[in-house]
Amino acid sequence: MANMTKADWQAAAKALRIDGRAFINGRSVDALSGETRPTFNPGNGKQLAQVAYCGIEDAELAIASARAAFASGVWSAMAPSDRKMVMVRWAELIEQHREELALLECLDVGKPISNTLDIDVSAAVRTIRWSGEAIDKVYDEIPPTPANTLALVQRLPLGVVAAIVPWNFPLSTTAWKLAPALATGNSVVLKPASNTPLSALFIARLATEAGLPDGVLHVLPGPGGSLGKHLATHMDIDGLTFTGSTPVGQLLMQYSGQSNLKRTFLELGGKSPNIVFADANLEAAAAMAAVAVFYNGGQTCTAGTRLIVEEKIRDEFLDMVVSKARDWMPGDPLDPATAMGPMIDEGQFNTVAGYVDVGRKEGAELLFGGKRCLAETGGHYHEPTIFAGVHNQMRVAQEEIFGPVLSVLTFKDAAEAVSIANDSIYGLAGAVWSRNINTAHKVAAAVRVGTMGINNYFGGDMTVPFGGFKQSGNGRDKSMHAFNDYTELKTTWIEFE
Repeated sequence: MANMTKADWQAAAKALRIDGRAFINGRSVDALSGETRPTFNPGNGKQLAQVAYCGIEDAELAIASARAAFASGVWSAMAPSDRKMVMVRWAELIEQHREELALLECLDVGKPISNTLDIDVSAAVRTIRWSGEAIDKVYDEIPPTPANTLALVQRLPLGVVAAIVPWNFPLSTTAWKLAPALATGNSVVLKPASNTPLSALFIARLATEAGLPDGVLHVLPGPGGSLGKHLATHMDIDGLTFTGSTPVGQLLMQYSGQSNLKRTFLELGGKSPNIVFADANLEAAAAMAAVAVFYNGGQTCTAGTRLIVEEKIRDEFLDMVVSKARDWMPGDPLDPATAMGPMIDEGQFNTVAGYVDVGRKEGAELLFGGKRCLAETGGHYHEPTIFAGVHNQMRVAQEEIFGPVLSVLTFKDAAEAVSIANDSIYGLAGAVWSRNINTAHKVAAAVRVGTMGINNYFGGDMTVPFGGFKQSGNGRDKSMHAFNDYTELKTTWIEFE
């Protein structure tokens, strides 16, 4: 299957059968209202499937089922080693269905098939397997107390967790939420993005096949506004995890305060700085500067959309970056040779095009791209775009565009580079490129972000936490640190007679 051609994938796409029903209490079901909404292929604008359009009544059913399952102990009280085996079997089933799942994600999101197969599906498998394997290695504590006492500190599941995931990485972010939440014994109600629900529905069915008890996991496709708000304000939801935009995250925090103070963890937007010093490996830095902003069409919260270049190498380095940008011209997502696909929909395309106009009006120099392409396909394709002559007060340097638009700024010394990098409401990710170990470490330490690369971008795996500073959110996905978000600490203090 690894050698499949574009024609092979196109044939597989035509033969694909999609189940768009919701997943409640271990079964695929229609919305109680019977309503559906279409989901579309961003690559050609054509309808993929009709998907259940869940409402408040479906949410109530799912929450009640999740609460009953949690209270019964069928999963929450299961031995960690037994939960582990279910999680590992689940990961194995996802791996067995990797081609079908990769195709589904490609069609639903517009990601290149090479990415969904080699990155997204593999990441989901790794996340679920790793979290399952880890859970029976988490020990409780006995603190040092006086001799006539014994204190036990236990890590217990929150209860019922609501998870709201975005459209740009629906499979991998779903795995980031579900894996630690389920591994620690919670029941989960998942609301996928309304325009990309298909992979979440697919892996939920596999979870039941792997042995996850009915009622532990529910997937509700539906509107973000009404359905998402209902979950966020519900008094019987104990925790909420969300990946998405900063404005929505701010609303969710308000909803927590207005309801039951449910623990709310957010992974939000970014405007990440990618700092290049003159002594760096410029060829490697230029290639990665293109990857950092054009991967997934720039629809990535960690995208390196602010390229901050030492002034004396500006022209030389930009020539190299423009050359690399030519390799990212969009193409058919079903073609294994395609590096970048379309924007998710016409609305997002228009947002990106609008920011290109803003950049021009602000006086930035358009070095490359800036236009629609492949319009004849019916898809939403935008050229990779590079603006030079940007300063940090411009909107294209401050606001998250969520598209393939790079803003290039310059600096004279390390202090100015750090100042520019930190002049943002966001603090999600970034990178610094230098062969000088002192410069690299000092700059990396000074930039206020959750993940900082030195001579790399997008570094990290399941062993390290992921999340942001400032208005990029709170809480952490991945690693053992993610387990903290989905558990409560309980102290039992015993005094001997």
